[in-house]
Amino acid sequence: MNRLNKPNPVLLIHGIFDTIRIFDRMSRYLKNLGWDVYSLNLVPNYGILGLDKLAKQVDDYINKTFPPNQTLDLIGFSMGGIVSRYYVQRLGGIERVERFITISSPHNGTLTAYALNLAAPKQMRPKSDFLEDLNQDIALLEQINFTSIWTPYDAMILPARSSQVPVGRDIKINVLLHAWMVSDEKVFKVIAEELKAEYKSRKINNFIG
Repeated sequence: MNRLNKPNPVLLIHGIFDTIRIFDRMSRYLKNLGWDVYSLNLVPNYGILGLDKLAKQVDDYINKTFPPNQTLDLIGFSMGGIVSRYYVQRLGGIERVERFITISSPHNGTLTAYALNLAAPKQMRPKSDFLEDLNQDIALLEQINFTSIWTPYDAMILPARSSQVPVGRDIKINVLLHAWMVSDEKVFKVIAEELKAEYKSRKINNFIG
């Protein structure tokens, strides 16, 4: 995949109960640095639809919005990171996505998902069939530039280390609230650096205070 002289467009995928508005500050930040930034509202956004179905919305949006040969950089927040993973690992996104960043996503499930008995939360429970299936071939993500950004203070992703995975780059940032992960300038700076970075196949662990 070749960035040529222009960076890839960046697609932002939100989490449960969110809309594209949660990315307003991040979008402005990235646009000011020269990226073309896109996002879509996952509908419905409150968990009644399975993550695989929401990922199909991402697939449809990408196919409708970008030419077939256009590579992308993909950023998913919280549930949006798992929706994006399904797109990458199961719907052919591995062929289109060059850089993939998840922010506070429950890669290994979250105990808060037991609060709702709906399709999406059920799939985000620890050791769910859905996550076990994605994690059994997580090595696919080594084919692209994958980064997981998370905070140890996350009260929505329990335990917070659920956002850690054994592939790609693991970046821990001290942010006090889950929702602040998409509005904190420390996170924005890391995202910008990851979007500029060349692919590195070895796992790198970083800590940012």
